[in-house]
Amino acid sequence: MDIKSGDTVLIYTPDKKTYLVTVSEGKRMSTHLGELSLGDAIGLEYGSAIYSSLKHSFLVLEPTLEDRMMKVKRFTQIIYPKDAAIIIMNTGIKSGMRIIECGAGSGSLTIALANAAAPGGKVYTYDRSERFLENAKRNVEAAGYGDTVEFKLREAGDGFDETGVDVVVLDLPSPWDGIPAAARALRGGGRIASLSPTYNQIEKAAGVLESHGFVFMETVEVLVRNIRVAYGKTRPEERMVSHTGFLTFGRKALAKARTVTEEPEVESEEPVGAAEEAGDKAEE
Repeated sequence: MDIKSGDTVLIYTPDKKTYLVTVSEGKRMSTHLGELSLGDAIGLEYGSAIYSSLKHSFLVLEPTLEDRMMKVKRFTQIIYPKDAAIIIMNTGIKSGMRIIECGAGSGSLTIALANAAAPGGKVYTYDRSERFLENAKRNVEAAGYGDTVEFKLREAGDGFDETGVDVVVLDLPSPWDGIPAAARALRGGGRIASLSPTYNQIEKAAGVLESHGFVFMETVEVLVRNIRVAYGKTRPEERMVSHTGFLTFGRKALAKARTVTEEPEVESEEPVGAAEEAGDKAEE
């Protein structure tokens, strides 16, 4: 595949640094190993080399989804590809689906969701910060998914415009603020995913999810450890991407699962605690 003007490419330096840039005639890029003329990449195949003013060779590679996610301009902590992959897998997102994301942040996860939902799908991403939302929008458009994502400025507790969606993803400091709105927006059997960094957050979120009719819940943590490969000296890297957050998943139920011997619950018209109070008075 030949590189064209306007394409986004990954520049790989001789000392293994990477830069995500857009190629165009006359565009130049300064590096610690000399200046690059990015127009030199036009017409080349991915994997080819271009040369700096100091005659060092730089490879021009095709960016992956992970490259695009990790290279976004950040105003907030991003959701890492390792977590985004599990979110997409566990919620079953595929082309044509409609997804609500609450907590756009810098748009890293938004890019992954849009990639999974395209073509034909739609991601509705909400954030309460106009600054964050505008930055996320620029990052998503730069990644080529502007037509798949709709951006909305709103607090989670104020609800969502959409109903009957397939998946809701919450990346909020207080995920329970978004759970009631998520329950209203989801279709029957729809899935929810929530990312939280601490134990007390996932404990409270799990209870609120259950109270809003979510079932089949699970919480996981994803750790990734790279391996340093060298003949006779292969071993794990000293540094790793470890705890970035806990992921909680659930599915919206429209009824309760019961065995044939269980009696259905009958809603009482008495206020909570009325029966106990009556019993206490009878004993008196």
